[in-house]
Parts: sequence; structure tokens; C-alpha cells
Amino acid sequence: MRPIARALLVAVTLAGTAGITLAQTTAPAALAAAPAETARERAIFAVSDDDPQKWNLTLGNIGNAIDGLGASADIELVVYGPGIAMLKKDSPVAARLAAALKNGVRIAACQNSMRGFDLQAADLAPGVTVVPSGVVELIRRQHAGYAYVRS
Repeated sequence: MRPIARALLVAVTLAGTAGITLAQTTAPAALAAAPAETARERAIFAVSDDDPQKWNLTLGNIGNAIDGLGASADIELVVYGPGIAMLKKDSPVAARLAAALKNGVRIAACQNSMRGFDLQAADLAPGVTVVPSGVVELIRRQHAGYAYVRS
């Protein structure tokens, strides 16, 4: 047995006979405690395609997330690249976008993509917000603890 493994085994044995756990002997108190559950689940979805099938899949997955997590979940959909066209008022998925917005989903359009496809905020479905960069929005939300869900 390696010396370090032997030392660890001895420490565990001694700790067990003293009536304390290994976590109490080697880890800070913050690490020994079980992590507290967050009050809200948070997820971010992204679409960069202008394919209605891809959109219906993603919007279906968002609906499933809402059904499973409940209304208290923070759900965001970030749209960039060619997918930005699907946020237009006359989009084939406009009704599903409206339903997602009504269910509390935040839909964020990438301003960089809007410029590239010559779209203005007035061209977008009501309730869609605009962020400077879709990719940066994804990065920031993931750093803030949002789960990234790929459809």
C-alpha cells in the first residue's frame, strides 16, 4: 500500500473510532455541509438555425422544462445567427413564441445578428428583448449558474 493511501486509511479509522466523519477532520465546514438547494431552477436554450423543425423541437423542450420544473423556473431562449429571422412577427413559430413568453420565458435576440440580417426591434414579435450579443448572453448566463440545454 502506498504511504499516502495508508495515512488516509489510518486517519479514517481513527476518525471513525473517535465518532467523527472524515469530512469533519479534513474539509472546511462549508464543504462538509450538503449544498443548499437553490430556490429557482435556471436554464438557457439557444437557437441559431432558421429551420422551423429545430424551433419546434426547442420550443417543445422549453415547454417540457416548464412542465417539469414549474412556473418558478427561470427559462431563457437566446437567438442568434440565421435563427434571428424566426423571431419576426410573421414567423412560422410566432404563436409558439407568444405562448412561451406568456409562460414567463425570456426570449433574447442578438443585436449583432439583427444588424447582419437588417432587422430592427420593431420587426420582432412582441415581448422579445434585444441583447448586444447572443453568444455573450449565453456565456454570462452559464457563469451565473444557468444550465445550458442544447436541442
